[in-house]
Amino acid sequence: MFEFKLPSLGADMDEGTLLEWKVAPGDRVHKGQVVAVVDTSKAAIDIEIWQDGTVQDLQVQPGTKVPVGAVLATMRAPGEPTVPRQQVSPAARRKAQTLGVALSTLTGSGPGGVVTLFDVERAAATATAPAAQQPTTPDNRTLAMRQTIAAAMSRSKREIPHYYLLETIPMLRAQQWLEEQNAGRPITERVLMAVLQLKAVALTLKKYPEFNGLYQDGQFKPAAAVHIGVAIALRQGGLIAPALHDVDSRPLAPLMQDLADLVKRARAGSLRSSEMSDACVTVTNLGDQGVEAVMGVIYPPQVALIGFGNVARRPWVGPGDTLCAMPTVTASLAADHRVTDGHRGALFLAELRERLLQPETLLS
Repeated sequence: MFEFKLPSLGADMDEGTLLEWKVAPGDRVHKGQVVAVVDTSKAAIDIEIWQDGTVQDLQVQPGTKVPVGAVLATMRAPGEPTVPRQQVSPAARRKAQTLGVALSTLTGSGPGGVVTLFDVERAAATATAPAAQQPTTPDNRTLAMRQTIAAAMSRSKREIPHYYLLETIPMLRAQQWLEEQNAGRPITERVLMAVLQLKAVALTLKKYPEFNGLYQDGQFKPAAAVHIGVAIALRQGGLIAPALHDVDSRPLAPLMQDLADLVKRARAGSLRSSEMSDACVTVTNLGDQGVEAVMGVIYPPQVALIGFGNVARRPWVGPGDTLCAMPTVTASLAADHRVTDGHRGALFLAELRERLLQPETLLS
């Protein structure tokens, strides 16, 4: 037997509200399967399970707010025998079906632990009362998100000794190469410059892994894979940074599809728990807003954030001291001085520059 607990979906999450169970007692589940939907201050998140098993009991009713780490359900490991079945009175079973109460979450008050009609009605009243007192509205969610973001960013500035570096990168070769690659693709399949930048960051992180990981328990813990959190502005206001997985090993075309899908689901409020918890570094891109550079705040417990401004034509001194108009982008690095210093940060940005100067190396 093992417990399925509410996972932490980021350093800024303390609690969540169970919205829906996707499974029932007796169902077999496999690693990575979505078993529940939990509402956080930022979005409704599909919660995955990380171990194969069979659902034994559901411990929390939909509509209940619980802290991170609370037991949501108990599971039987593969091959583990079934425990004695819960006793429920016929009237209680019928009422539970009518009210949508999960019987497995109830402790019976009748003789021998039998679940009674009173137990079901009490559970239904408890589950509906919080929703009546404080309904979730767009305004409430936006306020809660702003408070959550403020708490996380305040913690970051309080605990993380930031340092910042900037690098101006000529982008003419990258633009020309990307135009050539997109020439034979339908409009819906064309690769954006943002994807080229994400791939360049991922490959640079492979060479400088000290920027890819988490600072926990007083020490840096390097990540085993390159899962990049992508900062996404939500239409109703606020920001979320779910993870794109294994960016370093994804070819550009599938990576473009992954990014488009992630943005769509983030704005629709349909993300998975792994996407909310797996990011070990964040990339923010405000180029489409006309911003020249981004001086970001690190999302704890991560240790770095990479930013990109807009690609625009700017004065540039070319070969032979000739002056020309060159499309350039300003890449920024915000990093944690507890883990790295300016020298390593400068090497990171220099490698990122070289990657973008050789876009053909980013294709696969």
